[in-house]
Amino acid sequence: MDADSRAFEGILEARGLPKTTDEEKQVRNEAMQRATRRAIEIPYRVMQIAFKSMDVIEAMAREGNPNSKSDAGVGAICARSAVLGAWLNVRINAMGSENDRHLAEVLAEGEKIRSLALEKEKKILDLVGLN
Repeated sequence: MDADSRAFEGILEARGLPKTTDEEKQVRNEAMQRATRRAIEIPYRVMQIAFKSMDVIEAMAREGNPNSKSDAGVGAICARSAVLGAWLNVRINAMGSENDRHLAEVLAEGEKIRSLALEKEKKILDLVGLN
Protein backbone atom coordinates (compact mmCIF):
# COMPACT_ATOMS: atom_id res chain seq x y z
CA MET A 1 0.00 0.00 0.00
CA ASP A 2 2.80 2.41 0.89
CA ALA A 3 4.72 1.56 -2.28
CA ASP A 4 1.58 2.15 -4.33
CA SER A 5 1.03 5.53 -2.68
CA ARG A 6 4.65 6.56 -3.24
CA ALA A 7 4.46 5.50 -6.89
CA PHE A 8 1.33 7.60 -7.43
CA GLU A 9 3.08 10.56 -5.82
CA GLY A 10 5.51 10.36 -8.74
CA ILE A 11 2.64 11.12 -11.10
CA LEU A 12 1.61 14.09 -8.98
CA GLU A 13 5.19 15.38 -8.93
CA ALA A 14 5.48 15.02 -12.71
CA ARG A 15 2.20 16.89 -13.17
CA GLY A 16 3.67 19.75 -11.17
CA LEU A 17 6.66 20.20 -13.45
CA PRO A 18 6.72 23.39 -15.53
CA LYS A 19 5.32 23.22 -19.03
CA THR A 20 5.91 26.64 -20.49
CA THR A 21 8.56 25.91 -23.10
CA ASP A 22 8.72 23.04 -25.55
CA GLU A 23 11.71 21.65 -23.66
CA GLU A 24 9.86 21.82 -20.33
CA LYS A 25 6.86 20.12 -21.92
CA GLN A 26 9.06 17.32 -23.21
CA VAL A 27 10.77 16.84 -19.83
CA ARG A 28 7.38 16.86 -18.08
CA ASN A 29 5.92 14.40 -20.59
CA GLU A 30 8.83 11.99 -20.17
CA ALA A 31 8.56 12.25 -16.38
CA MET A 32 4.83 11.55 -16.60
CA GLN A 33 5.42 8.45 -18.71
CA ARG A 34 8.07 7.10 -16.31
CA ALA A 35 5.90 7.84 -13.28
CA THR A 36 2.86 6.23 -14.91
CA ARG A 37 4.76 3.06 -15.69
CA ARG A 38 5.99 2.89 -12.10
CA ALA A 39 2.53 3.64 -10.71
CA ILE A 40 0.93 0.76 -12.60
CA GLU A 41 3.78 -1.66 -11.94
CA ILE A 42 3.07 -2.03 -8.22
CA PRO A 43 -0.69 -2.74 -8.32
CA TYR A 44 -0.17 -4.91 -11.41
CA ARG A 45 2.25 -7.06 -9.41
CA VAL A 46 -0.34 -7.27 -6.62
CA MET A 47 -2.84 -8.55 -9.19
CA GLN A 48 -0.42 -11.23 -10.33
CA ILE A 49 0.41 -12.42 -6.82
CA ALA A 50 -3.20 -12.42 -5.62
CA PHE A 51 -4.29 -14.36 -8.70
CA LYS A 52 -1.50 -16.89 -8.26
CA SER A 53 -2.62 -17.47 -4.65
CA MET A 54 -5.91 -18.73 -6.01
CA ASP A 55 -4.19 -21.91 -7.23
CA VAL A 56 -3.27 -22.76 -3.64
CA ILE A 57 -6.74 -21.83 -2.47
CA GLU A 58 -8.28 -24.10 -5.10
CA ALA A 59 -6.04 -26.96 -3.96
CA MET A 60 -7.21 -26.34 -0.38
CA ALA A 61 -10.83 -26.53 -1.52
CA ARG A 62 -10.19 -29.77 -3.41
CA GLU A 63 -7.82 -31.62 -1.12
CA GLY A 64 -7.80 -29.85 2.21
CA ASN A 65 -9.55 -30.66 5.43
CA PRO A 66 -13.30 -30.76 4.69
CA ASN A 67 -13.89 -28.78 7.88
CA SER A 68 -11.78 -25.95 6.43
CA LYS A 69 -13.53 -25.64 3.10
CA SER A 70 -15.20 -22.45 4.20
CA ASP A 71 -11.72 -20.98 4.76
CA ALA A 72 -10.90 -21.73 1.13
CA GLY A 73 -14.08 -19.94 0.09
CA VAL A 74 -13.16 -16.90 2.17
CA GLY A 75 -9.66 -17.01 0.68
CA ALA A 76 -11.09 -17.04 -2.84
CA ILE A 77 -13.27 -14.02 -2.09
CA CYS A 78 -10.32 -12.16 -0.55
CA ALA A 79 -7.97 -12.99 -3.43
CA ARG A 80 -10.58 -11.91 -5.99
CA SER A 81 -11.06 -8.67 -4.08
CA ALA A 82 -7.31 -8.07 -4.08
CA VAL A 83 -7.17 -8.63 -7.83
CA LEU A 84 -10.08 -6.29 -8.50
CA GLY A 85 -8.81 -3.60 -6.12
CA ALA A 86 -5.37 -3.67 -7.69
CA TRP A 87 -6.96 -3.60 -11.17
CA LEU A 88 -8.78 -0.40 -10.24
CA ASN A 89 -5.45 1.14 -9.25
CA VAL A 90 -3.75 -0.01 -12.45
CA ARG A 91 -6.50 1.55 -14.55
CA ILE A 92 -6.72 4.83 -12.66
CA ASN A 93 -2.93 5.23 -12.63
CA ALA A 94 -2.79 4.61 -16.38
CA MET A 95 -5.42 7.25 -17.20
CA GLY A 96 -4.17 10.13 -19.26
CA SER A 97 -1.02 8.35 -20.36
CA GLU A 98 0.09 8.64 -23.91
CA ASN A 99 -0.19 5.86 -26.42
CA ASP A 100 2.40 3.50 -24.97
CA ARG A 101 2.77 -0.09 -26.13
CA HIS A 102 4.01 -1.31 -22.74
CA LEU A 103 1.05 0.24 -20.92
CA ALA A 104 -1.34 -1.21 -23.48
CA GLU A 105 0.15 -4.67 -22.91
CA VAL A 106 -0.11 -4.34 -19.13
CA LEU A 107 -3.72 -3.18 -19.40
CA ALA A 108 -4.61 -6.08 -21.70
CA GLU A 109 -2.93 -8.58 -19.38
CA GLY A 110 -4.55 -6.96 -16.35
CA GLU A 111 -7.98 -7.35 -17.92
CA LYS A 112 -7.19 -11.00 -18.59
CA ILE A 113 -6.12 -11.57 -14.97
CA ARG A 114 -9.27 -9.81 -13.74
CA SER A 115 -11.47 -12.07 -15.84
CA LEU A 116 -9.59 -15.24 -14.87
CA ALA A 117 -9.79 -14.31 -11.17
CA LEU A 118 -13.56 -14.05 -11.39
CA GLU A 119 -13.73 -17.45 -13.09
CA LYS A 120 -11.36 -18.99 -10.53
CA GLU A 121 -13.36 -17.56 -7.63
CA LYS A 122 -16.55 -19.11 -9.04
CA LYS A 123 -14.81 -22.44 -9.47
CA ILE A 124 -13.56 -22.41 -5.87
CA LEU A 125 -16.92 -21.33 -4.47
CA ASP A 126 -18.53 -24.18 -6.42
CA LEU A 127 -16.04 -26.57 -4.83
CA VAL A 128 -16.85 -25.39 -1.32
CA GLY A 129 -20.58 -25.55 -2.00
CA LEU A 130 -21.39 -21.85 -1.92
CA ASN A 131 -22.68 -21.60 -5.49
